[in-house]
Amino acid sequence: METWYYEVVSIEGDYANLKRTDIESDHVKLVARALLPAEIMEGSRLKYEWMQYEMA
Repeated sequence: METWYYEVVSIEGDYANLKRTDIESDHVKLVARALLPAEIMEGSRLKYEWMQYEMA
């Protein structure tokens, strides 16, 4: 399984906008905060692996 890295660009209520940092991309992914670590804030770096997000 692949490992992807994201940065939290913004938080809007129950959702967060994530941008990939391991590749060159302008795409922003909307993810429910329930799927993310509780301690995230704008600028947090996340690792996505095995269908789970964790702080990087």
